[in-house]
Amino acid sequence: MHSLDTIGLLVIGMAAVALVEIVIPLRALGPWGRAHRRPNLALTGITFATNLVFNALLVLGLVGLQANGLGLLNATALPPALAGTLVVIVLDFSFYVAHVAMHVRPSWWRFHAVHHCDPAVDVTTTIRQHPGEGVIRYGVMAAFACALGASPEAFAVYRAASAANGLLEHANLRAPRWLDRGLSLVTTWPHMHKIHHSRAPQQTNSNYGNLFSLWDRLFGTFTPSRFGTSVAYGLDGFDDPATQTTAGLLSLPFRAAAR
Repeated sequence: MHSLDTIGLLVIGMAAVALVEIVIPLRALGPWGRAHRRPNLALTGITFATNLVFNALLVLGLVGLQANGLGLLNATALPPALAGTLVVIVLDFSFYVAHVAMHVRPSWWRFHAVHHCDPAVDVTTTIRQHPGEGVIRYGVMAAFACALGASPEAFAVYRAASAANGLLEHANLRAPRWLDRGLSLVTTWPHMHKIHHSRAPQQTNSNYGNLFSLWDRLFGTFTPSRFGTSVAYGLDGFDDPATQTTAGLLSLPFRAAAR
């Protein structure tokens, strides 16, 4: 699917989820629920623009690898369905690796803190990220995708699934406990990822997964989703209204306070 078409579908998806948030909200977001929309949507637009470039470059690289038979999967004769499944699994693991690294490396955390310091989490938080974070994420993903020899088609499937899951895991939607518990056995929504946006460091440094909760369970970073309905969102020390503007968030990684 063309990147512009994907962006169009994402915009439609965000609007649809926002409407559902009105009907069955998980919680009242308070004054920040309205105040964060403008900077969140501004950063979303910037991310769409930069991701067009990153996606195009990576797809061109994957096409070149495929044409020259380079990369693990291009050197094997696996059935397309199996190869595509492996690509989705490996790229999801690459997301987990990059995400953990952004919490561990101070220089990377400065960029990722832009996403985390949102005092209210809803569907507009999904793509609230600094362009520098996009460089980090795509750099790690490109390393895994190129070594694996992922096909452009399988890469597109993973990116589409990742985007859709991102809308759901950030959405301010209420779900029955039984449904939440069941879904968290496989994936990270509706409430599991909310814990990752907690102000409490022990909760923030858990539930890093993207599509699958497997990685958190496997590497000991899992916190049960039942705690995700009552966490305090954001980061201490970042609630200043001047920080929570588009300009403030874009400059945040370059200030000494962004630790």
